[in-house]
Amino acid sequence: MALTGRTALLAVLAAPAVGLLAPAWWGPVAVLVVLALGVAADLTLAGSVRQLQLTRDGDRSVRLGQQASVQLVVANPGSRRVRGILRDAWPPSAGAERSRHDVLVPPGERRRLTTVLCPTRRGDRHAHRVTVRSMGPLGLAARQGSHQVAWTVRALPPFTTRKHLPSKLARLRELDGRTPVMIRGQGTEFDSLREYVAGDDVRSIDWRATARATDVMVRTWRPERDRQLLLVLDTGRTSAGRVGDAPRLDHAMDAALLLAALASRAGDRVDLLAYDRAVRASVSGVAPTEVLPALVGAMATVEPELVEADVRGMVAIVLSRVSRRSLVVLFTGLDAAAVTEGLLPALPALSRRHRVMVVAVADPRAVAMTAGRGDPEAVYAAAAAERATAERRHTAQLLGRHGVTVVDAPPEKVAPAVADAYLALKATGRL
Repeated sequence: MALTGRTALLAVLAAPAVGLLAPAWWGPVAVLVVLALGVAADLTLAGSVRQLQLTRDGDRSVRLGQQASVQLVVANPGSRRVRGILRDAWPPSAGAERSRHDVLVPPGERRRLTTVLCPTRRGDRHAHRVTVRSMGPLGLAARQGSHQVAWTVRALPPFTTRKHLPSKLARLRELDGRTPVMIRGQGTEFDSLREYVAGDDVRSIDWRATARATDVMVRTWRPERDRQLLLVLDTGRTSAGRVGDAPRLDHAMDAALLLAALASRAGDRVDLLAYDRAVRASVSGVAPTEVLPALVGAMATVEPELVEADVRGMVAIVLSRVSRRSLVVLFTGLDAAAVTEGLLPALPALSRRHRVMVVAVADPRAVAMTAGRGDPEAVYAAAAAERATAERRHTAQLLGRHGVTVVDAPPEKVAPAVADAYLALKATGRL
């Protein structure tokens, strides 16, 4: 049961009249009796909330930043109409534009109400409960009750770096020889023979074919296909740090999706592993046409864990899952202590069997701080930023000495930089 503002307003308006006309004890009692009778009449004549039948349909998933529509169907099998307010409750991160709806359902009929969601965070957003307030004809009181109507909308990673895909695919077509641009002496799979021209690598001359022909012949190569990539997301504490308006993990996911889209178009197989001290998500053995949907669905519910990542355990799982030589792309941080104590000791076992690429998201604020000279505080901040930048550079050099390809770039540049590094590996035959 719920009393309306009209009941309180009538009680306030009746107070002066009672004080002037019936100051005795029975005056207020009479007013309360009248109001109670009105409330009882409203509760008796209001439509039943418990008898309502509620069902849902609509969108099950939506990319972050886009809108999803969820419909709520309200059926009234009772004998009285239901008129009032319905509240469709969702968590704040679901971004419900309008949770309250005016509802009027005559007996034996149904109405469809739409709630528009615009999630602000990745992951699953669950509907909480539906609360209906059925008003009486006098508007003094209402029946109120709640229903649990389960529904889940999954907010997927936005994949904002999709805009870089056409330019990277154009470079990939050049490497594969599907455009007029000729790539000479690169790759590891034999493509064809042609006549030598000035500028060709002499190491690509085919002397047997030259002996049979009237001109010097060279071999052309193309990058290998059907290679394997394993994308490893470090979901430990370093991935929780915010860079710009999102955690490092979200920027890493965006870069991983661009690389996966590019590699699947190149004919390579792409797997995913999200790990800190346990496996948080895993995708393997998916067809190239299904790679992106599988990765997006697996990444959607992954959140950073505030624990130190177990790099040795991560490497052990990678070695157990991937037998053939592959490109292992590790999205992690370049903190000197974490790399020195965690990654470097475990790196030799990994780099002996696989090509390794380490991707880190740099904070552009550190670069901006290095220019500060206005006051002593700015100078100290600039010195700290310079020291942090030097440590990252030194850490990247340590990894490079172990044969690791390091990509360290700010959020808006990290995804295309990873794609360029992948294309460079294919072009030089190191993948």
